[in-house]
Amino acid sequence: MMSNAYKDHLGRPIIAITGMGVITSLGQGVEDNWAALSGGVSGIHKITRFPTEGLNTRISGTVDFIDIPADNSVERSYAMARETTLEALAQAGISGDFNGPLFLAAPPVEPEWSARFELADRSPPSERPGDAYNRFLAAMRQKADPVFHEAVLFGSISERLADRFGTRGLPVTLSTACASGATAIQLGVEAIRQGRTDRALTVATDGSVSAEALIRFALLSALSTQNDPPEKASKPFTKDRDGFVIAEGAATLVLESLEAAVARGARVYGILKGCGEKADLFHRTRSSPDGGPAIATIRAALADAGIDENGIGYINAHGTSTPENDKMEYLSMSAVFGERLPSIPVSSNKSMIGHTLTAAGAVEAVFSIQTMLTGTLPPTINYQNPDPAIVLDVVPNVKRNQQVTAVLSNSFGFGGQNASLVMTAEPA
Repeated sequence: MMSNAYKDHLGRPIIAITGMGVITSLGQGVEDNWAALSGGVSGIHKITRFPTEGLNTRISGTVDFIDIPADNSVERSYAMARETTLEALAQAGISGDFNGPLFLAAPPVEPEWSARFELADRSPPSERPGDAYNRFLAAMRQKADPVFHEAVLFGSISERLADRFGTRGLPVTLSTACASGATAIQLGVEAIRQGRTDRALTVATDGSVSAEALIRFALLSALSTQNDPPEKASKPFTKDRDGFVIAEGAATLVLESLEAAVARGARVYGILKGCGEKADLFHRTRSSPDGGPAIATIRAALADAGIDENGIGYINAHGTSTPENDKMEYLSMSAVFGERLPSIPVSSNKSMIGHTLTAAGAVEAVFSIQTMLTGTLPPTINYQNPDPAIVLDVVPNVKRNQQVTAVLSNSFGFGGQNASLVMTAEPA
């Protein structure tokens, strides 16, 4: 029978984080990323992967230093997920088969334009309008293309990770927009709390920056067009913010019941204390301007953690740098924390790494744990022109030495997906 020392306020297993791995435009590995992030370094740069002539946005936080066998989003996303998982398992001291479930947040998968054009070139002539799909199928039947096939299978990333690391059961792949990384972590937490496993592998990855992605987000007026200099484009909570900077990255967290972690002598880097998730039915892409669903999400996370508003010492904001979303997040935090909010440090990692989309919730969870481990609050850079309607201590431009023991991390995404995580330092 589990000792009460290993149970939370609701009698559930306490969830320990025993391994972490991360890749962003700042580099590979937790140590290098944290040194750059806490140092106020930006990973945003001009795009060189594909031509950007004629595009309003020509900058990104792409990850261009990982070797991949084929230049597509599936191979890129898999490679980053593989590398962050290798780092997290090494940090956790786990070798051999993982022997626990895998929960993966991955981007929606579509063929690259170049692959579509190539397929169209070898397709039979059109016999009637609107038969492109049948023509493509005919071309693929005529000549197999394993690389293209792998690149359009949504579940291929998780299956390859499961084979590589020996996870147990069918791997779960999810895509809940910008909340995906946090949602994957929540699924791992729930699996352990429900007694289905002692450990879970939670991975989030996104290597989907392409010309098509830039055009789609530009049509939503979501992207920053302040291309020069690139490192100044992402400016959350400022008066002159004009959109987010699209980026790539990945993060892996090894979750275990605290009892199992202690039993095997693992180092505990932090505790995943609470998770909150709520749906927003206001609009397909816009968040409700009154912040109602976001408020409910934060409150749900705090209640799940058994912590009240006074227990949070730092907030890792969603902080996208879009005019509407930053305002909504501020209003939601104000509703929850009230007059105390201006005294709570609130910073945005996205000011330096951009918005890693599907991976964001997990990437920022890693940085939240690092905040507590190091006693360092990462800054919000490019904070030169504060928005008078958003009164926050954003840790402007320069890191701050301050020990905190409880962090709230927000992820509010397109399609009504909202998730918040509460993480705390290792219990005594």
